[in-house]
Amino acid sequence: MSDSTAAAKADVLLERPTLWVQRAGSTAVVWLNRPDRLNAFTYAMRDDIVAAFDATDADDSVRAVVLTGTGRAFCAGADLQAGGDTFVPEEGRGDVPPDSGGVASLRIFDSCKPVIVAVNGPSAGVGVTMTLPADVRIASDDAKFAFVFTRRGLVPEACSTWFLPRIVGMATALRWAMSGATVSAVQALEAGLVSEIVPKAEVLQRALTIADEFTDGTAPVSVALTRALMWQMSAADDPRRAHQVESVLLVERGQSDDVREGVASFLEKRPAVFGDAVSDHMRDLDFRPLT
Repeated sequence: MSDSTAAAKADVLLERPTLWVQRAGSTAVVWLNRPDRLNAFTYAMRDDIVAAFDATDADDSVRAVVLTGTGRAFCAGADLQAGGDTFVPEEGRGDVPPDSGGVASLRIFDSCKPVIVAVNGPSAGVGVTMTLPADVRIASDDAKFAFVFTRRGLVPEACSTWFLPRIVGMATALRWAMSGATVSAVQALEAGLVSEIVPKAEVLQRALTIADEFTDGTAPVSVALTRALMWQMSAADDPRRAHQVESVLLVERGQSDDVREGVASFLEKRPAVFGDAVSDHMRDLDFRPLT
């Protein structure tokens, strides 16, 4: 084994059949890895995505997650090798099994770490919808997004009927989903589906730079709570619910070692060293008992 190969292997946090997870500083990069099939989505990929985010959540040294693809595409959607039986329910999963895209999407939604998607090329179907729970999506200049469900006799999945209108607005979500539209990177930027477009060769590095923005000088537990608050309170039916939850969390965080360190570092004009670990506060991310 060469020195360079050994060094690369030392950075691998997890290897699964359809993806691998590599450390890049305090960020974990999840690489979808079926380039011969344009990273098409399978039941195995669903399980591997869940395993990848379980691993990144369990590792307190991981502060952010970047999701991207190997090869020329991000994800071509469901693998259609089974032909007309592609969408027949998986055996042993009950009469109405949970949608596989939804399982992956909800696991990304539940991440305790910020999630950035570096869309490194074309994506379709679940290859688009599973990115919607991410906090930031950036696109390569050759990316396109195909909402193909009605053109395959299906309906949208991966919880996209909840996420997509919140991101691009109801009118745009309806137009794209009902028509089975394929959206260019420029159209995606204009609608707010992606936050920026960069040259293909730069998309991963740009995602890593954004990850650093989330993690440089911030308290990990505060970032995790803020992410959960923004997503969950966006669906609250009254701002008073947000007020109630925020009030509880402000009291709890206000008495933490992290807040003492944050204030002291500001007054002493030095970088903060936050000690509270996300793994010790996982239950705090469920706000239902607070309302």
